[in-house]
Amino acid sequence: MEISGNTAFYAGLSTVQTGQNRVDQAAGQIANNTIERSVTSQSSEAQVDRLLSVDRSQQSNLASNVIEMSQGKFQVELGAKVAKTSDEVLGTLIDTFA
Repeated sequence: MEISGNTAFYAGLSTVQTGQNRVDQAAGQIANNTIERSVTSQSSEAQVDRLLSVDRSQQSNLASNVIEMSQGKFQVELGAKVAKTSDEVLGTLIDTFA
């Protein structure tokens, strides 16, 4: 029996890595928006009105980033399940043929 690099185990690990990258990117964007908001929060009355419209767009960006983080979390969980199941099946096959 030949075990190649194109198994479900490696697909699961790849999915975990992709999900982790998605979470990292979304978390970084949330952190950047928070820093930008705190820097611009000390402003004059005229700027406050302008910033209120920016805050609305930042809130939608925040919501999008939180959704991205949730999707990344699920992606990591599912990838781990695929890798674990593949490992268990491979172990069963080796036990069966050994």
